[in-house]
Amino acid sequence: MKDFEEKTLSSKTLYNGKIIDLVLEDVELPNGKPGKREIIKHPGAVAVIARTDENKIILVKQYRKALERAIVEIPAGKLEKGEEPAHTALRELEEETGYTTQALQKLTAFYTSPGFADEIVHIYLADQLVPLEEKRELDEDEFVEVMEVSLEEALHLIEKQHIYDAKTAYAIQYLQLQEVLKSTK
Repeated sequence: MKDFEEKTLSSKTLYNGKIIDLVLEDVELPNGKPGKREIIKHPGAVAVIARTDENKIILVKQYRKALERAIVEIPAGKLEKGEEPAHTALRELEEETGYTTQALQKLTAFYTSPGFADEIVHIYLADQLVPLEEKRELDEDEFVEVMEVSLEEALHLIEKQHIYDAKTAYAIQYLQLQEVLKSTK
């Protein structure tokens, strides 16, 4: 199987931002012809599937300017430079939900849009949740409403397009699959 590698001939950063950088690369395509690639560089992120003892899923509703609307998501956040994903996952869980856990399990990771971005999202499962005695502060530009829903309610939120992002849809489908597997044993 061919790997179709593209050789980078030159690279120029067009924009350095707080969250992303935009890079323009001149490449040599696998057929030897020249090409250009616009690439978003992102430090990566984490997302947490948080489940209560009552088997409720903790979600957060927040406004997303890029979409010009509020959507419902699993707790998530950007990796800070040099930060381990598990540390970020616990921090985001605590900041966004007011819960902590000693039971944090990495499930998987995936690239969000590999055609133009290198962002990777690490997905964790957190159960055995414990409410924090003192709630951690959200980022100064972050405003969320915490929700606790059943799997059935989460599926309804997907159907109504209140849950409208890949990481959260993935999380809900993961939990749904776990329920199916439990029922077949």
